[in-house]
Amino acid sequence: MNIGALGNALLYSVLGILIFVLAFVFIDKVTPFHLWKEIVEDKNVALAVLLGAMSIGICIIIAAAVH
Repeated sequence: MNIGALGNALLYSVLGILIFVLAFVFIDKVTPFHLWKEIVEDKNVALAVLLGAMSIGICIIIAAAVH
């Protein structure tokens, strides 16, 4: 087992997760309403589906950039 490859995988995983969290916070700040309140308290299913699709899209872009 190559320790360097494992270290690189961990580094890129943490970097990808950090970029995703920053992108999610940015999206939350740009929208005119609070996402968590709309999805959880008001049970806005359409917003949850849209946010899930946006999250998958952002993750695909990050994975392609990191790869």
